[in-house]
Amino acid sequence: MKFKTTAALAILALSAGYASAQQGVSKTEITLGSIQDLSGPIAGFGKQARLGMLLRVDEINEQGGINGRKLKIIVEDSAYDPKKAVLAAQKLVNQDKIFMMVGHIGTAQNLAAMPVQFDKNVINFFPITAAREMYEPFHKLKYSFAATYFDQMRNAAPKLAKEKGAKKVCTMYQDDEFGLEVMRGGEAGLKTIGMEYAEKTSYKRGATDFSSQVAKMKAAGCEMVVLGTIIRETIGAIGESRKTGFNPVFLGSSAAYTDLIHKLGGPAMNGLYATMTVQNPYLDEASQPIRFWANKYKTKFNEDPTVFSVYGYNIIDIFAKAAQKAGPNLNTESFIKVMDTMVIPPDMFGSAEGTYSPTKRLGSDVSRLSQITDGKWKPVSEYIK
Repeated sequence: MKFKTTAALAILALSAGYASAQQGVSKTEITLGSIQDLSGPIAGFGKQARLGMLLRVDEINEQGGINGRKLKIIVEDSAYDPKKAVLAAQKLVNQDKIFMMVGHIGTAQNLAAMPVQFDKNVINFFPITAAREMYEPFHKLKYSFAATYFDQMRNAAPKLAKEKGAKKVCTMYQDDEFGLEVMRGGEAGLKTIGMEYAEKTSYKRGATDFSSQVAKMKAAGCEMVVLGTIIRETIGAIGESRKTGFNPVFLGSSAAYTDLIHKLGGPAMNGLYATMTVQNPYLDEASQPIRFWANKYKTKFNEDPTVFSVYGYNIIDIFAKAAQKAGPNLNTESFIKVMDTMVIPPDMFGSAEGTYSPTKRLGSDVSRLSQITDGKWKPVSEYIK
C-alpha cells in the first residue's frame, strides 16, 4: 500500500512538473506559430511575410539558435477568413503547443483568434495589421508594432494639405472598419488645421467600378483625396481619375504602400503618396545593407522581397532579441518582463524606434510619407510627430 502511495505521489509530481513546464519551449527548441493568408485575397502579402520569417529563422538557427535552442515556426493558412483563423489558432495552440503567435495577418482574423490564445496564456506578438484593437483595450498578452491607420492619417493629411495648399480635401474609403479608420484619422487631422472633408464617398468591399465615386469628387472640386483603399481599389480609383482628367493629390495609408501598386497600375500611379514605416527593399536600392539583404532573399526564394517580407523578417528578429535577453529560463512571464523595458532601435529599413512598458503595448505611433516616382516608392518625409 505504501509503495502504491509513493508511486502515485511520484506520478503526481512528474505530471505537475510537466504542467508547470513552459508550452512551446523544450531544452532544444522554441516553437512559434503564425497564421497567414496563403490562398485568399491577400495571399501575396501572406506568402511574403512567411518567407521573411523563414529567412530570419534560418539565420538564427545557423548562428546557434537562442540560448542554445533552435527556432521552429509552424505557419497555418487562414485564407483571410476569420472562421479559418480560429481553427488555425486552435491547432497551433492546442495541438502544436506553440510558445507564441507571431505576425498573424489581418484585423478580423486576429480578433477571432486572440481569445483562443489568451485562454492558454499565448502572447499575440506583432500582428501584421494597423488596427487599434491590436493593443487596445490593454491586455498583457498583446504586443503591436504598426502605427495605426488612424494615427497615420491624423498626422499625414494636415501636413500634406498644407504643403500642397489644398483648399478642398475629400475622401474615398472602403465601407468597413479599415476604411472608416483611415477616413476618421484624416478627419481628426484636418480638424487641427480648421478644415473638414468637402466630400465623402465610400464603396463596398470587393467593388471594381469607381466611376460614380470619382465623378462625385471631381464635381466637388477636390484638390486632395484621402484614400481608405487597399491595392485593387487604389489602382482602380486613380486609373479612373486620370482617365477623366481629374488629378488631385492622392494620399493612401500603409495598406496601399506596396510595390504591387506601381507594378500592376503602371505609370498612372506616379505621384501617389502613402504613409509607411519600413522601406520597400528594391534589389537596386541605394542603401548597401538593404541591397545586400534584398539580394540574399532573392537568391534564397527566387523572388523579389517586398515590404511584407521585411515585416516578417523584423518580427522574428525582435522576438529573438527579447527571447535571448530573457535568458535560458524562457517562459511567458520572463518574456513579458523583457518586453516591458524594451527599446527597439531604428533598423536598416528605416523603422522608427519602438518602446514598450507595463502599460504601453504599441511600439511606435509615427509614420512617414513615401511617393511613387518613376515607378518606385521613395521616402519623401521624416517621421511625422
